[in-house]
Amino acid sequence: MKKNGTSHPAQIMTLRQVADYLGLHIMTVYKLTREGRVPAAKIGGQWRFKRDVLDQWLETQMNRRPS
Repeated sequence: MKKNGTSHPAQIMTLRQVADYLGLHIMTVYKLTREGRVPAAKIGGQWRFKRDVLDQWLETQMNRRPS
């Protein structure tokens, strides 16, 4: 799979990979995903995440001011 016509593959991640990537417990990521707070797609009954979308979401979260 190619991303934006480049030779770099789009990184599709599983729930466990995202948990490891973010340094969170898998159930925390699962809960946030179910609540729609983490960008993901459910495909064939399993959650999938695109690394670039996740990175962009994380950057936005880090730049938000606390309410």
